[in-house]
Amino acid sequence: MSATTAAPMTLESIRSVPLFASLDDETVGALRSLLDAEQRTAGSPLFRAGDAGDALYLIESGRVRIHIVDADGDDVTLAELARGDFFGEMAILDGKPRSASATVVEDARLAVLPRDDFLDFVRRNPDVALKMLAAITNRLRRTDDLLRHRVSRNVNEEEASRLTLADRMADLIAEFGGSWKFIGVSMGFMLLWVAINSLMLGAHTFDPFPYVLLNLVLAVITGMQAPLIMMSQNRQGDKDRLRADLDYQVNLKNELALAEVMRRLDVLESERLPLLFAEQNARLREQMGNGKQ
Repeated sequence: MSATTAAPMTLESIRSVPLFASLDDETVGALRSLLDAEQRTAGSPLFRAGDAGDALYLIESGRVRIHIVDADGDDVTLAELARGDFFGEMAILDGKPRSASATVVEDARLAVLPRDDFLDFVRRNPDVALKMLAAITNRLRRTDDLLRHRVSRNVNEEEASRLTLADRMADLIAEFGGSWKFIGVSMGFMLLWVAINSLMLGAHTFDPFPYVLLNLVLAVITGMQAPLIMMSQNRQGDKDRLRADLDYQVNLKNELALAEVMRRLDVLESERLPLLFAEQNARLREQMGNGKQ
């Protein structure tokens, strides 16, 4: 759906964004002159991952969902933003395509700040850059938590989804063979066998003492039980390997997220902060010179 032009934001609305709360009236007025107000209806896509990062968005009212499509093809919500929040800052800072999509989920009134105007405004107001860095860091932490939770799956459920019918049968037999129930059933079976062949049938017994056939049956049961137990133990080893693999994926995502935070800090420290502080110092010296005159 297309955007509808709305009336400009008030100074109070701009100050409701924590990023600009500490600005004076003159600076807020200058910022308002750079903003383009838009009215968006629920369901409207603002941008998609991969689009050019050409603007910063401020939310005056309504709600906006930030989301991505993960490696499994699922639509994952990274954040749901409301009044006073801003988004779209990453792409306009580094000049790269959007890293996520944004969709209006509740009729929203937005203020759009074009990239060139935004960069010029930040150069003249270094405090805004520092607050934006803090906000980006917090969002990266939340994203890191989300990714860890999506990777962290219940090992038992994951392993159960991979079981075959033969695996389930082996587990059931191994579980029964290692229980007191099995011992009780075995003892009852042997006593019944001995009673039948010693007392009830007399001279017509099919397995007289010393019960050679019973020994053969027990040997066959033992011989079959051993590989079934080994099959169950091998599957326990597979479960341990699955747990180790999931732990590795969690650690890898944490490492990647931390590396991204450090990269952004390095970029800010080496490229942007020196320019911002130099301009701020020049303005302070100019003001001090004018004060002396």
